[in-house]
Amino acid sequence: MTKTIDYITEDGVENSATNIANPNEIILATRINPGKPIICKLRSAINQDLKIAKPKETINSLFLYYSFLNIEKEVLKKSNGTTVLGINLNNLKEIPIPIPPLSEQLVLVSKIEELLSDLENGKQQLITAQQQLKVYRQSLLKAAFTSTTLSDRDTIFNEYILKDVTQKIQIGPFGTQLHKEDYIENGIPLINPMHIQDGKIEANFSYSIKEEKRNSLPNYILEEGDVIMGRRGEMGRCGLVTNKERGWFCGTGSLYFRPLKERLSSQFLFYYLTSQPIKKYLNDNAGGTTMANLNLKIVNEIPISLPSLKEQKQIVEILESKLTVCDKIAETISQSLQQAETLQQSILKKAFEGKLV
Repeated sequence: MTKTIDYITEDGVENSATNIANPNEIILATRINPGKPIICKLRSAINQDLKIAKPKETINSLFLYYSFLNIEKEVLKKSNGTTVLGINLNNLKEIPIPIPPLSEQLVLVSKIEELLSDLENGKQQLITAQQQLKVYRQSLLKAAFTSTTLSDRDTIFNEYILKDVTQKIQIGPFGTQLHKEDYIENGIPLINPMHIQDGKIEANFSYSIKEEKRNSLPNYILEEGDVIMGRRGEMGRCGLVTNKERGWFCGTGSLYFRPLKERLSSQFLFYYLTSQPIKKYLNDNAGGTTMANLNLKIVNEIPISLPSLKEQKQIVEILESKLTVCDKIAETISQSLQQAETLQQSILKKAFEGKLV
């Protein structure tokens, strides 16, 4: 990935409302992420969404930075806004920050950095484990669809394309088939890519249509066992339609596969479509210039290697047992990362209550 840096000329600074932050000054966000501080490393121009805190000679810049970190939640409480959260300068100035003598500031900063450094090392280990777990999940999916499979026994796979082993592959409706008056609250949910999260279908009942409108477009009504996929943006974003989602509606930004039940397991297809090789295949073949986009020709011709239906179900059973373990580990890691964030706030709170040293 190429890194880019924006610059402004000295003339631009003089002829604009831009302010300049110098090294060791604190840049504080007052909109979008109000209260979020950073220590300026290089002479930088800032916009109106940021403010500069210039430490006096009697205030250590790191002490001031940690002070702002400590009051970040307080800043959020005093922020307001409908579309974008923000805090004005007067409200920000009203938040008290206790300032001990410089010698005490330095002792406090040293202790904070020691504790936060240990905490950060622990967080990095958790993040590394999180990334390794994602790689492991993909390795499980890859193993599930090769001749050795997850059970380490030879399995005969036959080569097909998806249109040969599905009853139906259906692209979502054209936008012209749905009109403003068709949308209601708490109706039949439309499922677009945004409603497919981590393999789960999460409906937004504020984004739904009337039952009679759904019934007038039967090609797009989802059935249990269908696999719905986003056809725009992120490739391989899929959800398996269960009894709960039966009767919901395939949105314009989605498509669905309806397997031939005697030849293709819905669960097998779901996991296959989320595997890395298929994501790569879709990315390589998708159309579109600004956003990847799938059409019927592309998805009809997705290659798939299939063992017998009985063996598909055995593969899915083994795969799901291993993925369940992964999910439990992932949940533990996520909880530990949340606890680390809480511990950071606890360290700062104790530091500024005089309970750390």
